[in-house]
Amino acid sequence: MQGSGLNMIIKEVIEAHGGSALWNGLEALEAEISAWGLLFTIKRQPVLNHIRVRASTREPRLAFFDFPQRGQISELIGNDEVHIVDSDGRVLARRLQPRSAFQGIRRTFYWDRLDFIYFAGYATWNYLTTPFLFLRKGFQFEVLPPVTDDHPTMERVRITFPADIPTHCLTQIFYFDERLYLKRLDYTAEVVGKWARAAHLCYNYRTFDGLKAPTKRRVYPLIAGNNPLPAPTLIALEIHDINLLRSSGV
Repeated sequence: MQGSGLNMIIKEVIEAHGGSALWNGLEALEAEISAWGLLFTIKRQPVLNHIRVRASTREPRLAFFDFPQRGQISELIGNDEVHIVDSDGRVLARRLQPRSAFQGIRRTFYWDRLDFIYFAGYATWNYLTTPFLFLRKGFQFEVLPPVTDDHPTMERVRITFPADIPTHCLTQIFYFDERLYLKRLDYTAEVVGKWARAAHLCYNYRTFDGLKAPTKRRVYPLIAGNNPLPAPTLIALEIHDINLLRSSGV
């Protein structure tokens, strides 16, 4: 079953995570996160240790506070721009069309701060807003046969993203358990490399003022078939807290 409208599984998934009414009443999410892993080491980036972020619920936009230094704010604005500003709002660094900058040999060996802000910004925005971002227009959904070798069986949906959403790759596979909680997603992190296929596992669901979200995420290589390698951990992400910022008048 394939189509561009919300299918029944996705509607039920959204309700299981708190519901569209809750989401539509929000302006943003603020979260405290930590992140580390092999990708940080390879790309010569510092780990994120209890960093505060703000993810817009209206557009693909995410800000890191006190990063890369105290008093600075780093921000992703879709595929259009990344920048770093100081405490007075003065622009310290900016890059337009940041995804198109992932060319050439240098980024094979290390990323600069703006590279990292683009990757970490869109990835974190995707993770904090899933599954509610599927309420936006332009997504296509294809229900796949469920995975039956796991206990319990998991539903699978192949989801194709619209071009205006910065994400790992155009088409990804999402897995949902018997409660319709997100348990896994498979993708290729194209800005890392066309070979960077990964399985992203989700654990430790918590409820934040009605919003349900996994608070522990681990990303492992997916070399062939459906079974990820047990190591190395490419990315480890911990979500310590989430605050819901409601729209005015809600």
